[in-house]
Amino acid sequence: MKAQSPMNPTLYRTIQVDGLSIFYREAGPKNAETLLLLHGLPSSSRMFEPLFARLSDRYHLIAPDYPGFGHSDWPDAKKFAYTFDHLAEITDDFTEALGLSRYTLYMQDYGAPVGFRMALNHPERSEALIVQDAVAHNTGLGANWKTRRAFWADRAANEGALRANLLSLEAARARHVGDDPDVERHDPDLWTDEFYFLNQPGQAEIQSDLFYDYRTNVDAYPKWQAWMRKRQPRLLVIWGKYESSFDPSEPESYRKDVPDAKVHIVDGGHFALDTAADEIARLVSAFMASSQSGLRARRAG
Repeated sequence: MKAQSPMNPTLYRTIQVDGLSIFYREAGPKNAETLLLLHGLPSSSRMFEPLFARLSDRYHLIAPDYPGFGHSDWPDAKKFAYTFDHLAEITDDFTEALGLSRYTLYMQDYGAPVGFRMALNHPERSEALIVQDAVAHNTGLGANWKTRRAFWADRAANEGALRANLLSLEAARARHVGDDPDVERHDPDLWTDEFYFLNQPGQAEIQSDLFYDYRTNVDAYPKWQAWMRKRQPRLLVIWGKYESSFDPSEPESYRKDVPDAKVHIVDGGHFALDTAADEIARLVSAFMASSQSGLRARRAG
């Protein structure tokens, strides 16, 4: 991994939001363009460490852990609604608590249902969107979603199968390695650490509740697509060519909504930053530069 500049160290912070302790990583100059990085399942803001090491000399990076993830509070699922509406609300409140009024959203996996809700609620705050291995179209859900759709249809009958499909060590490994034939370049600590996290007390209930709510994302996909078609946001789509969680048609589905979208397939899996961090950092940096040029031109016009 590229060594981080001592001038821009990553700081590991917490802030009280809606009565919860929310953990976040922060690095880079505060007067630079802000990247708000939203993580996926079952990771945390930790997944963005490769970008912090490569981009904190140029951008202000903020990456929170959602409630129930990482180092943020894990409220009891019996007392806290683990829904994507609720996570988006808390993440919105998190940005307000930090005084973030403008940012580029970087969304991976669960980051999309959180981030698209935020973008639709406050379109003036999102200067651009970066999507990395995240879905906004029903066709993007691949074959392994059969068990997951059955869970949405009948939770009680399919809870055990869902937990094996989503929360097992095998599933954690598959999310990282995918179909990559070169398994030796994947650090096994990444998925074993996530599996350990998923086996902590209360996690099975938290993640099952949240995944049961995932069906609301599928229902919301047409609304997100309509918003993209109408607004035509500046959009960068990054996709791991060994992605096994989602269908490979998904990147081009984004381009149908936003014809000017930049779409790049990189040498990685679902967590493409594991193996393609240098390439992704270059793509993000070039996109941010062009995005800011476009914004300045529009404002001047």
